[in-house]
Amino acid sequence: MADLEEPEGFAHHPAHALAARWGAWLSGNRRRSDHTRRAYVATAHRLIDFLGRHRGETIAETGLAETRGEEVRAFLSNRRQDGLANASAARELSALRGFFDWLADEGHAPKSVLDGLKSPKRGRRVPRPVSPDDARALAAESGDAASQPWIAARNMAVLLLLYGAGLRIAEALSLTGGALPLGEVLAVTGKRSKTRMVPLITPVRDAIEDYVRLCPYPLERGQPLFRGARGGPLSADIVRRFMRAARIALGLPDSATPHALRHSFATHLLARGADLRALQELLGHASLSSTQIYTAVDAAHLLDVYRNAHPRA
Repeated sequence: MADLEEPEGFAHHPAHALAARWGAWLSGNRRRSDHTRRAYVATAHRLIDFLGRHRGETIAETGLAETRGEEVRAFLSNRRQDGLANASAARELSALRGFFDWLADEGHAPKSVLDGLKSPKRGRRVPRPVSPDDARALAAESGDAASQPWIAARNMAVLLLLYGAGLRIAEALSLTGGALPLGEVLAVTGKRSKTRMVPLITPVRDAIEDYVRLCPYPLERGQPLFRGARGGPLSADIVRRFMRAARIALGLPDSATPHALRHSFATHLLARGADLRALQELLGHASLSSTQIYTAVDAAHLLDVYRNAHPRA
């Protein structure tokens, strides 16, 4: 992606230079993470390259101001032909909205460039676990839409914790500052006050530590780890609200809820050969029968694959 973030000779291409300036603004003014900045700026460079090929000319600053909605639609369509999923296409459009908003504020484009463009939607279907790509997109989108850097980091940390560790939303929000400093496992208190140990994979641990570093409130032992905007305990309703907004922005179905991330954690582990007994322990289920529902979910996925792939199906 580095070649897209700063294409060779980009300083001699005014539009690419603007995209690079936008990237610096994202880091300095909006305090976006390096990952988000690189992804967003890469999208801007991709659009500029596409416009150049589409128009048969090098795109100048004024050329960006002349961008039409149908050109952006053509760009997204081209990206879809490269195998981009709906959620990722929606993220590309979200990045471009931010880019053109910045261009308008800087006087390089009118506010109306992307008016009328809607995020790609998915057709109605039987509720399924959230895919790994969609889970990551939901976490990233919930952060990008936040008003403050520490809230962005908090939103991402919570959703990655639900998906990456399989926690119930109440379990995640019951964590306290006593969980710090983080190690390779996390002690989680579940139903019936039963404590279990859950492994913390690196992306989840990094996301929580990023939130801890930015949080303006003291995260003392015995105090809630995840805080609301005013410093009180973060509520489940707020989590559902920002995930709902991310779901809508990405065009994901209504079934993509915080609890669906836990279901996805279980289903994806099982699909990769996890033992049912081990999965039972990770999820904190009192009985194996509760865990066995995921075998049916995975069987449904396998049946879909069979029906779509088998020539006689």
